Amino acid sequence: MNDAALLKAIIENAIDGIITISNRGLIESINPSACNLFGFSPEEVIGKNISMLMPSPDRERHDGYLERYQRTGERRIIGIGREVSGLRKDGTQFPFRLAVSEVILSDRVIYAGFINDLTREKEAEERIRNHAAQLEELVEERTLSLRKTVRALQEAKEEVSLSLEKEKELNQLKSRFVSMASHEFRTPLSSVQLSASLIEKYAVQEDHRNISKHVNKIKNAVGNLTTILNDFLSLERLEAGRVEPTFSNFDLVKLSEEITEEMQLITKQNQNIIYEHTGLTSMVRLDQNLLKNCIINLIANAIKYSGENTFIEFNTEVTSEKYIITVKDNGIGIPAADQKHLFQPFFRAHNTGNIPGTGLGLNIVRRYAGLMHGEVDFESTINKGTKFTISFLIDDEKTNYSYN
Repeated sequence: MNDAALLKAIIENAIDGIITISNRGLIESINPSACNLFGFSPEEVIGKNISMLMPSPDRERHDGYLERYQRTGERRIIGIGREVSGLRKDGTQFPFRLAVSEVILSDRVIYAGFINDLTREKEAEERIRNHAAQLEELVEERTLSLRKTVRALQEAKEEVSLSLEKEKELNQLKSRFVSMASHEFRTPLSSVQLSASLIEKYAVQEDHRNISKHVNKIKNAVGNLTTILNDFLSLERLEAGRVEPTFSNFDLVKLSEEITEEMQLITKQNQNIIYEHTGLTSMVRLDQNLLKNCIINLIANAIKYSGENTFIEFNTEVTSEKYIITVKDNGIGIPAADQKHLFQPFFRAHNTGNIPGTGLGLNIVRRYAGLMHGEVDFESTINKGTKFTISFLIDDEKTNYSYN
């Protein structure tokens, strides 16, 4: 086989496409691989401008490229490994790597183009990109899921911690209750038992003065027990959510005067409750029973924690914006360290000593006031007294009287 036949056989059997063109850009030869790539037969392309195998904008610019190269003539290799797009007979495009070499023959110059199809490579790259995108999306989803799981675990941890804290608080409340109840019930019951025995003794002696004295002790002891039981009942109803306020219009001054008269009966020796009202009207819209409970509780505390020969100031005020109730005493006061715990159930300040009490009253006052959309505040100085204030913002839509 001569050299020409060998060369032809190599070109015809080459895996890559090979096309030769003239110096005017006309196709002179095309091997089978190139025909398969572009979908043309040799007869359809030989003699035609190479631009027919190019999509826009290369189709329109090719002749200009070739002319500029021929004019400068600086290189023997036009391009090595340049990625371009080819135009098939059916109008579709495909990517390939193009290397163009200038071939100088004895009588003319031709250009040989070597075409390496990149379709599968590009498809593989696209699959890799898609797979990478899917992986990124999956990683993002898993990361989001992991964050949600971590957040859920954190919330669960917080809930467990809160539950443990609540359980701890509950155990403390139970301990306080047992301690308080054992003391508060034992003292009046012992007093009742002792007084009953003494009454029996004095009855034989017909000592009416001592009988009356011990009957009063029994009454006081029973009254203390009744207060304790009422506090427990109120707390139980509040905890069960069975307390619903019933709003109605009523005369605050009339109610306050009745409470003052009632509470004056249980004051200590020479203790006096001084009541005053400020405002152009005395009509309010609240739950009368809940408010009465709050005021009685505050005045009872003022009586209990103040000494003999003292004044208890009880004031009410009705403005265009608020209802305000204040109770001020000159008693033992509340230690600064205890003030932040004052409204906790079963809590009693450390300076109360043997003064009876459940530690529930102020908790009930605050919760009753809250049910009526009110707030409870206080000021206190140790050994100088305490001032409690209950305030309610007026809801004009629910108020059917004027202040004129």
